[in-house]
Amino acid sequence: MIWIIFIAVIFGLLALDLGVFHKQNKVVSIKESIAWTIVWIALALSFGGVLYWLYDNNILGVNPADISASKAMMEFYTGYIIEESLSMDNIFVIAMIFSFFKIAGKFQHKILFWGIIGAIFFRLVMIYLGATFVEKFEWATYVFGAILIYSALKMLKSEDEETNFKENIGVKLLSKIYPIDWEEKSGKYFIKKNGKKIATGLFATLVVVEFSDILFAVDSIPAIFSITKDPFIVFTSNIFAILGLRNLFFFLSGMMDKFQYIKYSLVGILLFVGLKMILVDFEWIKITPMISLSVILGFLTFGVIYSIYKNSKEEKINN
Repeated sequence: MIWIIFIAVIFGLLALDLGVFHKQNKVVSIKESIAWTIVWIALALSFGGVLYWLYDNNILGVNPADISASKAMMEFYTGYIIEESLSMDNIFVIAMIFSFFKIAGKFQHKILFWGIIGAIFFRLVMIYLGATFVEKFEWATYVFGAILIYSALKMLKSEDEETNFKENIGVKLLSKIYPIDWEEKSGKYFIKKNGKKIATGLFATLVVVEFSDILFAVDSIPAIFSITKDPFIVFTSNIFAILGLRNLFFFLSGMMDKFQYIKYSLVGILLFVGLKMILVDFEWIKITPMISLSVILGFLTFGVIYSIYKNSKEEKINN
């Protein structure tokens, strides 16, 4: 029941977002994106308090393992920050997708909105499967840890390069069902030509965004399982981070080149949580949620400060 209530509240917030505040296609300004980013962060922080109350009183049986309320709240905040930080890389990829398909700014918010609807469904399925996997197999944490370390090393070696998103598996699957009209710029996802239903480039872009989110979830979901095995905390922290992703995108997409060293912060975070999962059975290593939260915030802070320092240094040299 608690899952149903939470999902209903989230869809209510999304309906309010699209139906009231963003019902018209328009370019989202930096000022507006900052304001909405603050709103979603405030909601996430407030939900941490709600989670404390839920787990402290075991409302609707949400806490069968009898986790301490303060521990549950700290795990939620840590999971939220992990997901939000790993979203930085996702934001960069989404910016590349929009640029590749030449999506007008006024249509971008709606694509991200529907992308989040799909992400909620896929994350729910993946978290359920992940929780079942962890519960049934003791060695599952080692597998997740290995995935995260591999992802960190892959991110470290990867170089920025042009990607042909028309070759994305999602586009290939879509083209087998519907023809795609890449020239249609009306803002519709489907049109009819000669009585035949045709997908537009806008819908193809949405499909690519969905598939990119699924790929990023392969990293982020195991990362949160390194903090907690409680599926409700994993799901809620994931969803609150995703809800703020759209507005964070409009705020950061034009400034990603200013924070190029954030990439190394993400590598550090993935390595840390990966090693934490692999070393979970070593009793002499005790990494509490507070330590995890501090280390993750430390990596992020270092990446931001070092990026600002390097940018200011380069500006002085150029001037």
